[in-house]
Amino acid sequence: MTARVLVVDDIAANVKLLEAKLAAEYFDVISAYNGPDGIRLANEHKPDIILLDVMMPGMDGFEVCRRLKSAKETAHIPVVMVTALDQPSDRVQGLDAGADDFLTKPVNDISLFARVKSLVRLKMMTDELRMREATGQSLGIVDASEVLNPMADIGGRVLLVEDRETTLRKTAEGLAGGGYTVDTTGDPVDALMKARENDFDLVILSLSLQNTDGMRLCSQLKSLESTRHTPILALVEEGDTKRLVRALEIGINDYLIRPIDKNELLARTKTQIKRKRYSDKLRQNLQMSLEAAITDQLTGLYNRRYMTRHLATQIASAHETKKPLSFLIMDIDFFKAVNDTYGHDVGDEILRGFASRLKSNVRGIDLACRYGGEEFVVIMPETDVAFAYAVAERLRQSVADLPFPVNHPNSPLTVTVSIGITSIEKPTDTSDTVLKRADQALYRAKRDGRNRVVAEAA
Repeated sequence: MTARVLVVDDIAANVKLLEAKLAAEYFDVISAYNGPDGIRLANEHKPDIILLDVMMPGMDGFEVCRRLKSAKETAHIPVVMVTALDQPSDRVQGLDAGADDFLTKPVNDISLFARVKSLVRLKMMTDELRMREATGQSLGIVDASEVLNPMADIGGRVLLVEDRETTLRKTAEGLAGGGYTVDTTGDPVDALMKARENDFDLVILSLSLQNTDGMRLCSQLKSLESTRHTPILALVEEGDTKRLVRALEIGINDYLIRPIDKNELLARTKTQIKRKRYSDKLRQNLQMSLEAAITDQLTGLYNRRYMTRHLATQIASAHETKKPLSFLIMDIDFFKAVNDTYGHDVGDEILRGFASRLKSNVRGIDLACRYGGEEFVVIMPETDVAFAYAVAERLRQSVADLPFPVNHPNSPLTVTVSIGITSIEKPTDTSDTVLKRADQALYRAKRDGRNRVVAEAA
């Protein structure tokens, strides 16, 4: 793994030492010798991680970290404070400023590389989500202000996995006092079950469980689809560097060294939950952008782009399995007259109402789409023409027999629909041939008087 690292320290010897260590591991290193230069270089070069000295003249590391984390351009960059300060109060001050971790001078090489690689790996995943989210913004789907401002009131649900009764009780009390809802267990099987069945914001897990391997439980949590995005805060024995490094490689997000300081526990819990909610929001916006890319915004049905690809897939499957596939295309009769007489707002109401009736008259396995304008299609896998005809006739009747309520003095309005049907019967059938035959059937329905269903033979 390679990454760009920004080192900020006012002592040249410290900078040169970190430069040499990181360069030997093929990291790209940028250096700054004071806080303002560090902020400037962070904005110019967008490093993957920042190693930041605390004790600097003028602007100390705490202030630099606060400024970096409060700017949307640099808030997502992990910051590791490198300091000679080793009191829990110092770490809490740094965490409150937004720091992701601490390294104590003199820096241990194993801890340095393990933490850098772990945080860079997490940043890479966040960066990918941010890039996809940016695409959603460019399409006008996502509101950036929602994503870049994590909620201030944290709270949340925490699963605490610890089999030492005294530690379990004190840790749970400390978390509850900080406003968190805590579920506790000392059993790894129970822990895994609870984590899978509940939407926890954080798992706090002892790596030195007495009756099982805490590392294995971490691995299981990170490998399951339902829990892989839940952050893990590990409790580690002081001096157990080997196990900590391995845990970071597995994918734990943060750690606490025993004995546990209550304030540091709360600060790290808050940091992890805030970061999770930021990532969750990015994933939610990604899902929104994916749905928007394949969904018609007016009716909520799939759009033409998605239908075209899905139809090709279904035709290929029908050819392979030798199972039938039917295709319906429908057009609301005299829809232009509706728009011209009552206005486009009423026309939109008709389209939404028609889409609702369409969805209620087809099966779960059928794919209903808005093809464009007042045209709709339905792909019906494993369905012959006779059954498709019955579905289409039921839909036609549901539209013709029940007028549509609209926001107009003449409400409700009576609307009818013409439907063309075809099916897959030839090995040479493609999306184009199916669409052409269905169009021909729809044309016949329109020509013969509208408000009818016509099946076109293959």
